[in-house]
Amino acid sequence: MRVAHLVPSLHPDEPENGILDLAGAAPAAGLELVVVAIATTALSPVPGRLRALGVPVVELGTAPWDPRSLPRLVDVLRRHRVDLLHTHVGNADTLGGLAGARLRMPVVSTVHRIESQPADASDRAKRAAKILARRRFVTRTIAISQLQRDWYAGAAADLVVLPNGVGDPGHGDATARERLRERLGVAADGVLVASVAPMRRGMGQDLLLDAVAALSDSSPVTVVLGGDGPLRPWLQARVDRDDELASRIVFHPTGDPLDLLRAADVMVHTTRSDAMPRRLVEGLALGLPAVASTTGGIPEIVTRDTGVLVKLAAARIAAALDALAADPDRRALLGAAARQRFLDRFEAGRWAAELRGIYAGLLESGTATLSRR
Repeated sequence: MRVAHLVPSLHPDEPENGILDLAGAAPAAGLELVVVAIATTALSPVPGRLRALGVPVVELGTAPWDPRSLPRLVDVLRRHRVDLLHTHVGNADTLGGLAGARLRMPVVSTVHRIESQPADASDRAKRAAKILARRRFVTRTIAISQLQRDWYAGAAADLVVLPNGVGDPGHGDATARERLRERLGVAADGVLVASVAPMRRGMGQDLLLDAVAALSDSSPVTVVLGGDGPLRPWLQARVDRDDELASRIVFHPTGDPLDLLRAADVMVHTTRSDAMPRRLVEGLALGLPAVASTTGGIPEIVTRDTGVLVKLAAARIAAALDALAADPDRRALLGAAARQRFLDRFEAGRWAAELRGIYAGLLESGTATLSRR
């Protein structure tokens, strides 16, 4: 079964569609992938990684809403003799719906975000176009969280919930883990708490700094911020001005957050809005207990068996971190449950197999037939 996945771009900072994870798991599920990006992304490593996995990659080289995108996409789908189109995010959903209608091809769309508060008239018009295209042209819509399903219930037909999967990252090398902890200044009996969220508005690092200031004086916690982004200079300046924060917080922007997560004892994620954060799923895979906010789809990843869910209040975050830092046995129990939850719900092989079942159902029902001309 050959399936094309259409995305706005293959920028490495936009991993929400999980294309690389799916590409690694697809062959075992009986899927052949073709990946189509609307825009060309200079210097991105993602196309090369996909091709190394044997996946054809096509970049249309057009801007969002460029009318040349549709005929180019239709040509690609015909040349690669695709059976079904799966779209991800924004204008890819609209473009894919139109291409599917032209070719009489089933179209599956995964919604990765909730766009409930468009900023201006232009955003409202674009959102309306996406919903109209979804209702009219999309055969099946997949929500990655129950929260999204509830929000999109009136905007999409045949909506199912299927979280994106993540490839099993493995636990890495124990010696490398200890070396990194030493470089970060974590004491032998210290507790490394890692945050790898990008440093941009809404990700909650300002609240996390407030929580660090509220930790008990005897807490063995060192918080390592592994993300990066436009708010980093402001966060760094705040820490530099406060000796207490400077003694507990380390900035360690990294291109591979998994290395930091492998070195951590606890993961913290205090975002104010998130549909289904991939990094939390990676934390599950590594057996990390998490302290996380109750916003968005986060409670569908972190449960009382795998971590601690907290309201967005510095004192509550601090209390949860203090409690976990003082109880290594509880951390071990939560970590083991986190690993099992990953295997049961989020592992990429299971995701690929469930996707194949959705695709096969649509093709066998004769929902649409591709014109191969």
